[in-house]
Amino acid sequence: MRSVAKSCLLLAIAVFATASVEQKSAEEGDPGTVKMVFVNELPEPITIHYNHKEGLVPQSEEPIKAKGGELAIITYPGHVFSYKFGGRTHFERASEESPVRVLLGGWNEVEVRCMVTAQDETEELSLRIVPWWAPIGATHFLHLVRLGYYDGVAIHRAVKGFLAQFGISPDEYLRTQFRTRSVKDEFANQNAPKFKPGMLSFAGSGAESRTTEVFIVMPGTAQSQLDYFGTNVWETPFGIIDKVEKSAVSKWYAYGDMPPNGKGPDSLKIYNEGYEYLEREFPKVDHIEDCKVVEIKEAFEPKDEL
Repeated sequence: MRSVAKSCLLLAIAVFATASVEQKSAEEGDPGTVKMVFVNELPEPITIHYNHKEGLVPQSEEPIKAKGGELAIITYPGHVFSYKFGGRTHFERASEESPVRVLLGGWNEVEVRCMVTAQDETEELSLRIVPWWAPIGATHFLHLVRLGYYDGVAIHRAVKGFLAQFGISPDEYLRTQFRTRSVKDEFANQNAPKFKPGMLSFAGSGAESRTTEVFIVMPGTAQSQLDYFGTNVWETPFGIIDKVEKSAVSKWYAYGDMPPNGKGPDSLKIYNEGYEYLEREFPKVDHIEDCKVVEIKEAFEPKDEL
């Protein structure tokens, strides 16, 4: 698993600043308050504490559940919270600009490993999921991976020099249930990077329309198209495949874009008719055989020079 160390300046501020701020009784709707959501992507339950000047104040009676558990609290911007993992203390600061915080024990990324088909062979594909780019999208994707939603999923839309798209389950119950379970769009995030080949984003059709379908930007995508990606509020990258041009992605069979822009598989027919439609009319389509989250096992330890 790769990682980029969090800024030590942020860590230093979190440790020392606002420790003397008086904690107030914050309620939703109070002027100046913010609703913070902490998502625990660590492999063990985590207790979040408010760093009050008189000591640590736990923010819930029960720890946040491991591997995707959430805790929402009403607080004030600038308040500092902490938690312990791997023998280290980690800090989070309340902010109106970033009200969703993903607990990663100091890491910035989570790896997802998938086995995929490509030209009649099976290859491993490593996805770097970066929650601080898009915390809502990233945690939603990790949740679906842990559920096994993407196991057996077809790469139903593959267009060279544009994108590859997947996310319609072969299981009728799953694809029906999750088809309408949309998640909110991301909050404005200045840290989200510009699109480039290899990046992953949820596909959508309007505000708060993200459900299960994900696209990967293909190698050779024109700069004009890269600039266009992300102009819609529901398109925010949440991960990337390094060296995508050398990966299985570049080998996926491309029938062309979906109707009416091409003669490739029709996503509506997949939803309605199932994979029998794909097997009958598009037998060469590639698949994700299975995906697994590489769970974080220990806290990230910053390098001495950082």
